[in-house]
Amino acid sequence: MARRSNTDERRGQIVAALQAVMARAGYAGATIAAIARHAELTPGLVHYHFRDKREILVALVDSLAGYAQQRYESRAAAAHTAGQRLQAYIAAHLAYGSDAQPDAVAAWVMIGEQSVHDPDVREVYQAALATQMKLLKGLLRQCYAERGRRVRQLDALVAGITCFIQGAFTLSTTARPLLPTAFAAPTLIDWVERYMDAQEQR
Repeated sequence: MARRSNTDERRGQIVAALQAVMARAGYAGATIAAIARHAELTPGLVHYHFRDKREILVALVDSLAGYAQQRYESRAAAAHTAGQRLQAYIAAHLAYGSDAQPDAVAAWVMIGEQSVHDPDVREVYQAALATQMKLLKGLLRQCYAERGRRVRQLDALVAGITCFIQGAFTLSTTARPLLPTAFAAPTLIDWVERYMDAQEQR
């Protein structure tokens, strides 16, 4: 495998610093100076690799999306059915594991919060969510086809699953003591199965 260039390594270092600082201090607290301190770089070097904080944020969203995709692909590799691939998608987002990164979840929650106030952040956040929802929609279509059933209310189901995942992210970051241990993935898998079964019976 080719060695990463020094530029790629520096950019990755800066993006990781934004993720860590955001998880602790939010987007507003993630100043260029704070990012530089965490990355053990000068602010000038941060600006050499990125025009501004928004550009680092775009790279962070891409990095978080790539991380979620890698978790999904590693779990889906052992799947033999559409149902198992859907479970792999849910587990990739909600289950723990050796590849879990709590800072990544916290940073994602901060990005979502900031998107409420900042149209630029909202654009990046929505684009990343849209990509994930497109993948989820394809997996659900495959599940319906595997069951030999007609697809019904697919957009609503995609939205419901996405809301559950995003809500679980927020609560795991802001109110973890209130949540049962490792409840999210099994609960959502069971809910989706019951929803699809109910659709089949109509």
